[in-house]
Amino acid sequence: MAGVLRRFVPLFDRVLVQKAEVVTKTASGILIPEKSQAKVLMGKVVAVGEGQRTENGSFIPPVVSVGDEVLLPEFGGTKVTLEEKDYFLFRDSEILAKMKNE
Repeated sequence: MAGVLRRFVPLFDRVLVQKAEVVTKTASGILIPEKSQAKVLMGKVVAVGEGQRTENGSFIPPVVSVGDEVLLPEFGGTKVTLEEKDYFLFRDSEILAKMKNE
């Protein structure tokens, strides 16, 4: 991660996520048509904001941290293009689940 991505800091409870790549080819080399490809609902957290601000001014820290693998909603998020790659901004509360490391 260099340049712009390293300097990008989401505000408040926002989380910047890079979605996993779509599988376009089977293990045997057969190309999968676009209509048959499954939606990618997994992603990796790239940047995290400070958290949600309470009425008294303190912050509630986000549940996820940089490097976490997360389950994303099917719809939603704001598309952001940085260094010619697509990322998505979600609120911390919109993320459905975090994958545990075993």
